[in-house]
Formats: sequence, C-alpha cells, structure tokens
Amino acid sequence: MQTDTTAHASRARQAPATAPSSGPARLRALAIAVGLAFSGASHALDYGPFTLTGFAKAEVLRVTPTCPNCQVVADANKQFAWADQVASGEHYGAGTTHVVLFEPWLAANFDLGRGFKLSGLASKRWRDGKEDIPGFWYDKNIAISHEDWGSLRVGAMTTRAWAVADYPYGTNIGVADVWASSGAGYGLMTSAARYTSRIIDAFEGDLVLEATYDQGNTNFKQHKPRFWEFYAQYHRGDLVVDAFYQDAHNGNPQAWSHGPFTGLTPFAIDDPKLGPSGQSIAMVMGRYSVNSRIEVSAGLRRNRWSGAHAVITTAGPPADQWNNPFNVDWGGALDFPQADGTTLRVSNPGYAAVSIDAMAGLRYKTGPWTAHTGMAYLGRASTKNPSERGQSNDALVNTVGLSYTITEGLQVYGMAGMVHYGRKGLAPMSMPGNSAFTNVDSRVSTQGNWFGAGALYVF
Repeated sequence: MQTDTTAHASRARQAPATAPSSGPARLRALAIAVGLAFSGASHALDYGPFTLTGFAKAEVLRVTPTCPNCQVVADANKQFAWADQVASGEHYGAGTTHVVLFEPWLAANFDLGRGFKLSGLASKRWRDGKEDIPGFWYDKNIAISHEDWGSLRVGAMTTRAWAVADYPYGTNIGVADVWASSGAGYGLMTSAARYTSRIIDAFEGDLVLEATYDQGNTNFKQHKPRFWEFYAQYHRGDLVVDAFYQDAHNGNPQAWSHGPFTGLTPFAIDDPKLGPSGQSIAMVMGRYSVNSRIEVSAGLRRNRWSGAHAVITTAGPPADQWNNPFNVDWGGALDFPQADGTTLRVSNPGYAAVSIDAMAGLRYKTGPWTAHTGMAYLGRASTKNPSERGQSNDALVNTVGLSYTITEGLQVYGMAGMVHYGRKGLAPMSMPGNSAFTNVDSRVSTQGNWFGAGALYVF
C-alpha cells in the first residue's frame, strides 16, 4: 500500500496553475526551476527516530486562451449567480502561469516491542510562498500499529480518495489535479480516526481494508458534520485495484475534492440559519503493468450532491454575508413538507445532482525517461434544478508529457495539454470554478491548450 510520505512527495508534480503571472514572477519561477535542476541527489534527514523529508517544485505554463480579468465580480464563488457575468471587451489570449510548491514533512517512528509500533506525521504545504490551504494541515497525526492487527491513526490527515487519485493515478498520466481535485469528495480531514487492516490473503492476492471517520467542526450542534470514507486496495501480481466510498453530511458544500471537511460554513454561529447538506462519491481505479516499461490505468467516479439552499447569514451593510450554497435556483422557491403537516417555503433552493466522471492513461518508462498520455472526462449532471448551473456542460482534458530523472529524487519534465468543453457557459458541476485546473474559462471559449516545463526535487 502507498505510504503517506511517498504520496506527498509525488503529489507535487501536478498542482493547479495560478493566474497569469507578471514578468518578475515568471523569472523567479524559472530561476527556482534552474536551481532545482542543478541541485544534488535526494536524501532524507534522519535523527534518531525522526525523519525529515519533503519536496520542492517549480513549473511554468503557457496557456491559450486565458482571461484572468473576465469575471465582473472577481472574487465571487462559481455557485453565486452574480459570479456568472463575464465582462465585455476584456482581452483574452495567450498567458503565462506559474506555481512554486514546497512541502516538508516530519515523521517519527518508535518500536514498542511485541509487534507494536508508535508513529507520528506532520506536514503542511506552501504555494508561491503562502500557506496552500490557510489554517489546515495536510498531516498532523499519531498512529499505533501491530503486525497482526493493523493500525489506528488519529488527527489531521488526507483522505485516501484524493491522495491516491492524485498519486499515483493522476500524477503518472498528467491529470492529477483535474481528476483528483474535482467532484463531490473531500481531501483534508481535521480530526479523523482511521483504522487500516493488516494485509489479508484474498482471491489469490493481497487485500487491505480501511475505514476513516471525521467529526468535522464540533461547534455545530444542530447540523452536526459527519464524514465516513471506506477504502479497499487489492493487489495481485501486476494488477492493483483501488475502491473508495465517501459519505459526508453537513460539510462545506463544494465540487473541490482537495478541500477540507469542516462544517456548513466556517462559523458555527450560522448553524440555526442553515439547512442540511450532504454529498458523496463512489470511485474505483485500477492500474496494470503490462511489462517493466508499460503501465495502463483507468478510473470511474460517481458524484452525488444534495444541494444547499442559499441563505444570508449576516445582513449588510456593508454587504450581505452568505453561506456556501450549491446548485441553487436563484430567484426560485420550493415548498418542503414538514413533520407537523405544514409547508416550509424556501427561497433560492439548492437541488440535488448526480454526475459521472472518468479517466484513463498510459505510461511508458525506459531508463531515465518516462513518457505519458492521459485523459480525464467530467460529465454532465442530472438534476431537477430549472436554472442552468453547469449541469448541461462537460469537459474533456487530454495531456502528454515527458520527464527525465537526472539523479535520485530529481526530475525535469515538459508537458502539453488541451481541454474541450461541451458548450460555452458555466463549467461542469464537477469543477469548483469556471477556469479551474486549466485556466481556460468555459464562459469565454469551448477549447484551449497549454504547454510548459518544470522541475521536481524530493529530499
């Protein structure tokens, strides 16, 4: 099974691009990439039971078309109707994006004897010099394990659905972000408990089973958050199959499977003003090594959202503060029967939705060279929402890439890709933003492309 630390190192390669950068920012990213290319071999720092490892990555992309100033209300979330409008007369064309990532993690391992071990892991990521997801750790947990009984880990940690979809599946074929970070899942947990079984002999192969629970923000008393993730990995010879199911209640309604699970809003004081919300994913992925050089992989995911009504949590001035709505019929109303026989009329109601996403790819390795091609498809959604909120759109992303291992832990790589939307308008429901993952806005163009280069150093 993929270890937590290895997964973090490899996830670096395919982080989302940022907005088009200025000249100095581009030069800074290029300088870091050159510095990485001439750095030394990979090595961890060990001191007694402690191990310090991590990665640094720099990447520059040229994207066509991009339009960073097209949205009239620049900072508005895709789920709000006032975020839909695109400014007329704004220039869009080729633009340059860059990203610089750094993530160290500190592990500690203690042998307690009689088959027991105690371990801990702490990690946090920085993007372009700032905390990647402010206020959240990627790992901050401790675990106790036994060779016959499995392990129990508690604390902050990444979900398996995001981490495994990101690496090795998405990373190995160049679609890590568009595949792993889209959809109705969650990626980070703040106060979780995870049990992982020992390796079980099953069906002439090895099977590992796992269950994770997270209580989210416990300050919510009426709409209490609850998150379950079930994970199974089956390994037989050159075949690996990974299956996942996430079921979440009263977390932040979203279509960003990298995001943290906490509560309906960041503020528990909003609790009595809100309605319930839930979402889930069911996903299966598999990879098969045809021989020592060729690996094929594929995946399928079903997303389900309950929808979330739009509610003003704090009235202005200066401006109204809203909750985190999802798939809302803005300006509409819906009647909900109550237990006492009355009817509750809700304005700006959120509607349930279901969509199917898929990915596939091929990887070829010879000596220090590795080539790949990948595809990710984000499908149209089924919903009763009478308003268009992206359910009628879909997206197909195709990528190719080539990397070269200079020395242990150090790679340089180049890549190219393209996106095709089914229609011009709001992005598919599985995307958290209209230009997410590619910087090509679906409201501006139905297709776009990019190419670029980068360097990744794992120590």
